[in-house]
Amino acid sequence: MTPSRTLATTGRVLTQIRHDPRTIALLLVVPSLLIGLVAWIFTDTEVFADIGPAMIALFPFIVMFLVTSIATLRERRGGTLERLLSMPMGKGDFILGYALAFGLLAVFQTAIAVSYAVWVCGLEIEGSIWLLFAVAVADALLGTSLGLLASAFARTEFQVVQFMPLFVFPQILLGGIFLPRDQLPEGLEAISDWLPLSFAIDALQAVAGDTEDAAWIWSKVLVIGAWIVGSIVVGSITLRRRTP
Repeated sequence: MTPSRTLATTGRVLTQIRHDPRTIALLLVVPSLLIGLVAWIFTDTEVFADIGPAMIALFPFIVMFLVTSIATLRERRGGTLERLLSMPMGKGDFILGYALAFGLLAVFQTAIAVSYAVWVCGLEIEGSIWLLFAVAVADALLGTSLGLLASAFARTEFQVVQFMPLFVFPQILLGGIFLPRDQLPEGLEAISDWLPLSFAIDALQAVAGDTEDAAWIWSKVLVIGAWIVGSIVVGSITLRRRTP
C-alpha cells in the first residue's frame, strides 16, 4: 500500500459523496432523527435513559454498514475498481482509502448523533462526554469496516441487504438492547461475548452510567479496533476486481 494512492482514493470518494446530497443526509441526519424518534416514543418515561446509549451505537452502525457496502459494491460493478487496479494501485489502497473516507464521515455523523442525543433529546451522561464520543466513533467505524467486508462478498445491492441477517441482526439481538446480556441463555451469552457491537453497547452504557473506569472502557474500544482492522484486512484480501 502507498499513502499517496490511499489518500487519492479517499479524496475521490469524498468528492463523489459531496455531490450526492441524499447520501450526505442519510449519513449525517438519519441516525439523529432515529434517535430522536426513539426518545419521542418514550417521552415521560425512563426507558430512553436506559436504551439511549445503545441507540447511539445501533443507528450509526447500521447506516454506515449499508452506505459503505453499497457504495463500494457499485465501484466494482461499474468497472471503476477494475480500471483503478489496472494502474499502480493495490486492493489495500482501495479498501483503506474507502475506510478513511467513510471514517471521516463517521466522525461527523457521530458528533451530530451524540450532540443531538445529549443536548436535544436529554440523554443524561454521568461519565465523560468525550469518552462517549470516542466509543461512538469506534462503533461507527466498525459499521464501516464490516460494510467493506460484506461488499467484498456481495454481487448485487440486494445481496448486501441479505448479508444484514448475518453481519448485523445477530449483533442487535444479542448486544443487550432487548435483554441484558447476563440474562441471556448461557450459549447465547457466550456468543454475544464475541460480537463487536456488544463491546460498543457495553462501553457506551458504562460511560453513560459512569459504572466503569476509563481503562475498562478503552479495553472495549481496543477490541472494537481489532475487529475494524481485521475486517479491513480480510476485505482487501477477498475483494474481487469486478462483479459480472
